[in-house]
Amino acid sequence: MFENDKQVGFARMITDKATFAYLADVFIIEEYRGLGLSKWLMEFIMSYPDLQGLRRMILATRDAHELYKKFGFTLLNNVDRWMHIHYPDVYRGIK
Repeated sequence: MFENDKQVGFARMITDKATFAYLADVFIIEEYRGLGLSKWLMEFIMSYPDLQGLRRMILATRDAHELYKKFGFTLLNNVDRWMHIHYPDVYRGIK
């Protein structure tokens, strides 16, 4: 998402284009927040042809639950089935 050749937002969807997609790295830079750009970005993403008919889409958010609920996202069911590996300091010390 750009304004006068300046990027003001970003999102990426990681998907196999068959059954699954993960929405990651969604942001609007601070000076452009509150203008409806995150809603516009989500509308564009959710209508993208390659993402139609997938069985599951997931995301993680710290504070935008209400935005994602508008697009059909809900809290996970059966969270005891989900696992992950987390290396919080993996990039520490990399220049």
